[in-house]
Amino acid sequence: MAKHFRQWVVVVLVTIGVVCYGWGVQEEEQASGPRLPGARIVIDASRFTSLQAAIDALPAEGGAVLIPPGEFRIERPLLITQSDVLIQGSGTATHIVNTNRQGEPALRIGRTAEQQPASERPWRVMVSNLRVTGNPESGHGIEALAVNELFIQEVTVSYHGGDGIRLDQCYEDPRVSDCLITYNKGTGLNLLGCHDIVVSANQFEENNDGLRCTDGFNLCMTGNCLDDHLGNGVIIENTYGSVVSGNMIEECRRAAIVLDRDCYGITLSANVIAHNGEGIDLKDAHGCAVSANTFTINDKYALRISENSGRITVSANNFCNSYIGEGKVKRGSSDLAAAGVLLHATRQIVFSGNLFSSLRPKAVDVSGSDASRILFHGNLIVDSPTDHPQLKDSLIEDNLVVPHD
Repeated sequence: MAKHFRQWVVVVLVTIGVVCYGWGVQEEEQASGPRLPGARIVIDASRFTSLQAAIDALPAEGGAVLIPPGEFRIERPLLITQSDVLIQGSGTATHIVNTNRQGEPALRIGRTAEQQPASERPWRVMVSNLRVTGNPESGHGIEALAVNELFIQEVTVSYHGGDGIRLDQCYEDPRVSDCLITYNKGTGLNLLGCHDIVVSANQFEENNDGLRCTDGFNLCMTGNCLDDHLGNGVIIENTYGSVVSGNMIEECRRAAIVLDRDCYGITLSANVIAHNGEGIDLKDAHGCAVSANTFTINDKYALRISENSGRITVSANNFCNSYIGEGKVKRGSSDLAAAGVLLHATRQIVFSGNLFSSLRPKAVDVSGSDASRILFHGNLIVDSPTDHPQLKDSLIEDNLVVPHD
């Protein structure tokens, strides 16, 4: 009986060994056997001693680095220099904390023009689905230098001493979407010398300025929410052929939108400009349209057009306070003070189809030298002072003035 039992045990052990060997061979074949033709490497960062080591394991042709959930503290910038790279986390559970206090960024993509010639600059880099935080003495959250076709998506960037995201000379097709950009001491998203830019469905909260676009072309900024900025909401300088549409810009201490330094061919449309220190400020802009925006309880002015701006169309906008009918305002008597339009020695402006209601001191006011060549036609003015500003060579006709509701 004991002999048969021993034989049975041996058979069982041999069988288990064969099965395990088979599994081992199969796993080895899967790991080291033939790869899908054209496939590039996918790196599991959890198998490396540092995030930079995982990134450095990418070959020259690129690949993907997958970062697991966890808190990863870094003292030096994570550097990416290859093309065709994906850096992907596991949502906000992947948290990169920049502890550097010498002004260095958390993540740097590419190198400066002096360090990296044009022929070697990265193309097609994507950073996705992770959280990056800094401290008051750190640098930018994500800094990209001369990277083409860059895509930053579903990233939370907060508490940095510099900008949240800074794209410097990212010439071709940068895209930033579905990101949360908050509490950075600099600008939330700073675009320097970028072209054909898409900024969509992001949330900006309490940065110094929300977004800056300087020396660029073709900014398409749609469907973003900007709130509580310590400076301005959106600043666009020396840029043309752009659209800022469908955004909510609220409670910026200064202006909601600024156009300056030779801006032209820009449309500002269908935005809510609410409870800001100043609304839209056209400092130096020509050939632009301001249309179908709602300007609600802005303090200093809702729209200012300066002496360096002209050839502007202002149509189908609503300039109002928080009136909700029956002589009531939504948030109390303090919100009765809503400013209107200020023209500062400008010229060649069309106002058509706008509604001005309960504005102080006037629906449209003039400062500095007289504005000239203004067409003010087909507008409705309700519960606002009705005396016309001093306008030269202008036409004011077919407007309806209503003393009160």
